[in-house]
Amino acid sequence: MKIVILSNQARSMSNFWSVLIRRMRAGGHTVVCATPPGDADAEAALRALGAEVANYPLDRKGLNPLRDAGSFIALLTLFRAEKPDLLFATTIKPVIYGCLAARVAGVPRVYATITGLGYAFEADSFFKKCVNRLGVVLYRLALSHVSGVFFQNEDDLRVFRKHGILGPDARVLMARGGTGVDTARFAPAPYPPLPPAGPVIFLLVGRLLEAKGLHEYAEAGRLLKARDVDCRLQLLGPPETGLGGVDLARIRRWEAEGFLEYLGETRDVRPFIAASHVLVLPSWREGTPTSVMEAMSMARPAVVTDVPGCREVVREGVNGWLTPPRDPGALACAMERFVADPALVARMGAAGRELALAEFDAETVAGRILGDMGVPAGDALSRGSGPDEKGVEP
Repeated sequence: MKIVILSNQARSMSNFWSVLIRRMRAGGHTVVCATPPGDADAEAALRALGAEVANYPLDRKGLNPLRDAGSFIALLTLFRAEKPDLLFATTIKPVIYGCLAARVAGVPRVYATITGLGYAFEADSFFKKCVNRLGVVLYRLALSHVSGVFFQNEDDLRVFRKHGILGPDARVLMARGGTGVDTARFAPAPYPPLPPAGPVIFLLVGRLLEAKGLHEYAEAGRLLKARDVDCRLQLLGPPETGLGGVDLARIRRWEAEGFLEYLGETRDVRPFIAASHVLVLPSWREGTPTSVMEAMSMARPAVVTDVPGCREVVREGVNGWLTPPRDPGALACAMERFVADPALVARMGAAGRELALAEFDAETVAGRILGDMGVPAGDALSRGSGPDEKGVEP
């Protein structure tokens, strides 16, 4: 079988779908990874998995209809040339334009994965409401004839049903755990010194987006600094210049004011997780937050917002704390609990590791997805040999 996996970044594809690709290749299938160009290292990592790489143009965050039309035409040309038996599309624009192009090209089986709702569904301004209405129409067209739609949480499914995006005969599949986490690569690591020997170190991993809760994180840092709490707040992730991005100048001002430390971006988040105690993600909404699952696998507790996606991976009082969204005061209080009682770090961290092994292991998640698509797959391969870049949400 020839399978095309379609995504908006080679980096995110090598990060989050490497186990799925390995399982497909182990089953004897030809895998073509279709991504925008520009990341030679990530493309090399995909080829190292045994996949082929094909490029197509994509403006990930823009709203230019001519550029989006160009993406559709390029994908139509690609599908007609490759003649895949199955398309597996993930992230917003690849799902919309990929599924539409696959329908025109006559791809026999098409599966879409909803990894999050994105900018259009925040709808807290007139402009976003307009984008939302356009997104609903495009999603409805794109998903009207697909073989199945994977959702990572029930909340996103309810939103799609509320907007009438899915028809009555749509085949809905649940990909609980999202892409999962390679629990062998993300093994438990010793903790840095805890109080009184050293401060509690909090880490947020994600693209520099408002919707990741960056403003709330910085404000929580200001509140904790004002209370003289012995902790450090760190931020790791690539800049985002599109809609909803937080510019680097703002990040640098927060640094100068002593609210947080910006660590830049990386191709391997594991050393940074190992150098921290607690993962923080005050996101407004997620599909399934990979950064939290990776930290859990490394035995780190988490403080997240009580929103779709985040509440699927954090159990209140077990492997972390849930806080109200867009509430920096509540976020600061939850973080301060680890400073007041450092023993919580190890106890909740151990619980998170157990949860990652039991429910979010990438091999298990990949096996479920392949089974739902009816794709014969090889046995789980040895792990720890995949790309070293993980942890940035798509």
